[in-house]
Formats: sequence, structure tokens, C-alpha cells
Amino acid sequence: MSANSVNKLTSRLRTLHQRIDWRYVVGLPAWVLISFVLANLIVIGGLLLLEATNVYTPVPESAVYNAILAAVVYTLTLGLALGGPWILRRRLTSRVDLGLTTLPTWMDIILAPAGAVIYLLASGIFITLFAVAFPQIDLQQTQDVGFQNLANYSQYLLAFLTLVVLAPVAEEVLFRGYLYGKLRKHAPIWLAMLVTAVLFGAAHGQWNVAIDTFALSLVMTSLREITGSIWAGILLHMMKNGLAFYLLFINPSLLGTL
Repeated sequence: MSANSVNKLTSRLRTLHQRIDWRYVVGLPAWVLISFVLANLIVIGGLLLLEATNVYTPVPESAVYNAILAAVVYTLTLGLALGGPWILRRRLTSRVDLGLTTLPTWMDIILAPAGAVIYLLASGIFITLFAVAFPQIDLQQTQDVGFQNLANYSQYLLAFLTLVVLAPVAEEVLFRGYLYGKLRKHAPIWLAMLVTAVLFGAAHGQWNVAIDTFALSLVMTSLREITGSIWAGILLHMMKNGLAFYLLFINPSLLGTL
């Protein structure tokens, strides 16, 4: 083993026993949640203002409508989460914090499918254990992804771009990038992983989806630790959402047989 490898291993072992700064462990997840809530309130308030001034006329929900709203909410959430600390206290979030210092590598591409296998196994184990411990909770709910009754190819394309491309990139930059990247400076790796996974799962609302995304987050933060970037996590997230898109919109009959 080279001296450089030994130094990296020693550094990571030290982070396992890193002192916990509870201000950041509590404050950073709270700030991410506040950013998401504020982004939604800004969008809702903007729509109400445009409606009140007759600039905007409410229209029935459609793929185009949902895609635009999702893009605006994701953009605002990232802008608030990353820009707020800089505006208030001149604290800049670096590309190192976000895990975006390099372009995707072959290692990212290879590890993403491997991570998918581990995630599926972990998700199945977690859901089974949760079902045994809490049999009164319904774990068969269908996730509402905000796109129903897609009518044509353009709507399918918009839904695909939103769910399989935009959402994974935005969520990875926000959770495994910003949140985890900051937390691991102020807490042991295991705690940073756990806090990130809990918040990411809770953000998806439903119990069954929360447990599944909790497992997904643990795998994706592990991939970041292995590769040093969030690209493998982004690819894995896209694979997961791509499979969900296929089962929900392209071949829903297959979902009933699984």
C-alpha cells in the first residue's frame, strides 16, 4: 500500500471519531428543509400574485405545468440553500463541498450499477424489518410523483426529463452534495450519513418511499466517500428513477405483478 493510500485511510479513520458539532448537525438539515419550504411558498405566492393581477389564469394540472413548477422549485431550493449562507455570513460553498470537483469517471459509471444492487438489497431488508415491527402501517401505497394522465410523447418527455434527469441532479447536489458535504466536516461520517438519509427519506413523505430512499441515500453517500464525488450517486439515482418511470408510465401492468 502506498504512502498516499495510507494517509487517506488514516484520515478517514479519524473522521469516524470526529467531534460532533451539534449546531451544524441540527442547523444544516433545518436550513435545507427551510429552503425547500421557502421555495414552495415563493412559487405559490408568485402564482397567487399573478392570478390576482390577472396576469396568470389558473389552468388544470398538466405535464408541462408540473415540469415547470418542479424546475422552479428545485432551482429556488438550491439557490436558497447555497446562496443564503453566502449572503448572510459570506460563507461560500465550494465545489469540494458539493462533490463536483471532477467530471464523471469510468469508476463512477462502473460503481453506479453495483450500488444499485446493494441499494435494492438494503431497501428490501429495511422494508421487511419495518413491516414486521410496524404491521399497522400500510407499505403498499403508490407514490404520487405529480404526473398523471400523460397524453402524448411531449408530455412523456417532459415527465422523463423532470423525474429522471432534473430531480436526481438537483437532489444529489442538495443532499449528498451540500448537506452531506458540510455535515462531514462537523460530525463523524456515520452520523453525517444517517442525518442525510433520514432527512432525504422524510422529504419523500410516504413511509414506504421514505424507507426506500433512506436505503438509497446510505448507498449514495457511501459512493461519494469511495469516489470523492457525487457523480456515481447521480447515475444511480437516475437509474432508480428511470426504472420507476418505466413501471409507472410505460408498463404499469408489470408493477402489479412485482
